[in-house]
Amino acid sequence: MNNSQQRGVTVRSQVRKAELIATGRKLFADTSYDALSMDDIAKHAGVAKGLIYYYFTSKRGYYLAIVEDSVAELVARAGGDTDLPNAERVRRTIDGYLYYAEHHRAAYRTIVTGGVGSDAEVLAIRDAVREELVATIAEGAYGRRALPPLARLALVGWLSGVEGATLDWIGALDAPDQPDRAVLGALLVRQLRATLMVIEEFVPECPAPPAPEGPFGQLGDLAPVTGSP
Repeated sequence: MNNSQQRGVTVRSQVRKAELIATGRKLFADTSYDALSMDDIAKHAGVAKGLIYYYFTSKRGYYLAIVEDSVAELVARAGGDTDLPNAERVRRTIDGYLYYAEHHRAAYRTIVTGGVGSDAEVLAIRDAVREELVATIAEGAYGRRALPPLARLALVGWLSGVEGATLDWIGALDAPDQPDRAVLGALLVRQLRATLMVIEEFVPECPAPPAPEGPFGQLGDLAPVTGSP
């Protein structure tokens, strides 16, 4: 097999693997992990069960690949728009995070709660995405990803509150009195602004970014993001 043929096989394999992950994301969005057998998954995917074992080794390996794919999408959506001014980038990060949670509720719950039981690998994936999101917020606020320990802890505490609020929000989105994404995003931005000011008090080398000019300037630029990221 020449190099061109090998590349063709590799591309087809990547496409097939991506298709299987996309199918799994849909299946696990509506059905619990334990309720799906490999036979069920193969039937829904329209492939032989052996093909799933070939790419993912086991049902658990398949599930972990789905979680990792979901995490990659969440991080990409939250961490985009790197060429924007810092304040706008922070708002976009929060809005992208909420947009993902709103439109991928089952995947979001899996990421935040650690998946099936206390699976150590899923928990490690969850911890990695938390670190990436904290670093993304830090970069938007301070222009750097690495922070002193106390400043990092403060942002981790804020993110934990974001996760709890978001879980509660997506669990009741069909209720008539639930806030929309823009309103919740503005609330979380306000809370972040307060956190950044507390960080400045305890960690002077991490000054809070100046509040922008405008009608929301004194409160930390709370104008909600409009539209979809």
